[in-house]
Amino acid sequence: MGLLDFIKKIEPDKKKSPFLHTLYDGFFTFAYAPNEVTKGGVHVKDGMDLKRTMITVVIAMQLCYVFGTYNIGHQHFNALGMYPGFLEGFNLKLAHGLIKLLPLFIVANVVGLGIEFWFAAKKGHGIEEGFLVSGALIPLIMPPDLPLWILAVAVAFAVIIGKEAFGGTGMNIWNVALLARVFVFFAYPTTMAGDQVWVSGFEEVAAGAAPYYGWAHNLFDSLFSWGGLDTFKAASSSVIVDGFTGATPLALAYQGGWEAVTDVYSTQAMWWGTIPGSIGETSKPFILIGVLILLLTRIASWRIMLSMFIGASLMALILNAWDATPFMSVPWYYQFWMGSFFFAMAFMATDPVTAASTNTGKWIYGFLIGFVGMIVRVLNPAYPEGWMLAILFMNTFAPLMDHYIIQSNITKRLKRA
Repeated sequence: MGLLDFIKKIEPDKKKSPFLHTLYDGFFTFAYAPNEVTKGGVHVKDGMDLKRTMITVVIAMQLCYVFGTYNIGHQHFNALGMYPGFLEGFNLKLAHGLIKLLPLFIVANVVGLGIEFWFAAKKGHGIEEGFLVSGALIPLIMPPDLPLWILAVAVAFAVIIGKEAFGGTGMNIWNVALLARVFVFFAYPTTMAGDQVWVSGFEEVAAGAAPYYGWAHNLFDSLFSWGGLDTFKAASSSVIVDGFTGATPLALAYQGGWEAVTDVYSTQAMWWGTIPGSIGETSKPFILIGVLILLLTRIASWRIMLSMFIGASLMALILNAWDATPFMSVPWYYQFWMGSFFFAMAFMATDPVTAASTNTGKWIYGFLIGFVGMIVRVLNPAYPEGWMLAILFMNTFAPLMDHYIIQSNITKRLKRA
């Protein structure tokens, strides 16, 4: 209690220093759970407050962070034809991944939280915990070499236009993390699409291209040399091997169907996630562990997840029957081996603020995301992945779904009355 008393004593005056008080309040509520309740006999207390809800989601995606960090380095050295075994060159792969991911995480959270702190101070209320999840999600859905200034602009756009303009946490109608991604995709498409963006550490992903290493790599080299480990200096003279492609399985599927995919990647590699792609979206087992955590804690809706899977499966079966292009011929069940379906299902579609709230609405909402997302993935030549657009589209219609479902229930009850 001595530390708690000390922290309470240094609380800034809310009127004299509103911004400092907002910062203080944010860090205080992050460290301690409020021990005060509303006076009276009708107060309902629940251990799962907003902070704990958000932290649970962040915990559920930690394995995606661990694997994604390492996979950044694995893809880099795979392009050089070095350390082909997944655990070979462990220190270099992990270090390269940290060098690429940490700046993305820091910039996303500093910009996003900075804006939220400023708005909270202006409004005169406490800092909301809503950006905890968005700040953790945004780095995972970006390419590893995304310029930091583009990320900063995208986060500012998503927080200001997509969230604060609607009133802050709990008021936004679109998923904030997806807004940041869609901003980058449409404003700076060459940094988000194509074969050049998914493998980091090269000016150009082409045969004969040499890697570039900066001061952070040199710093790690000093540590690795001291420990007798392999260094980046030894790899700096290597070049991208002939025949290497930075294309994702989805891009290959669009070009030549399932055969084109399996010529480059095995089904095992696609399942475990040792392939190019957005940082946190490749490893299906680790994402499914996050799904299990969200379901066991009842943070995410199983109705949305199941209906999304049903919708995507149905549309994939229809496309298999149509079979007019190579992509349509990909067996429906292998559609889930490629791309970011499970990540979108677990951490994006189930956002409780932007998803449908009624149980019936959740079934319709999830089903349409899966159905429409598969259409966009397979039939859109410019963008062979569809969950981002499908989720944002259904975010827009989720309030309308709930409205008509509630009105229908009211009408039925009035008739009974």
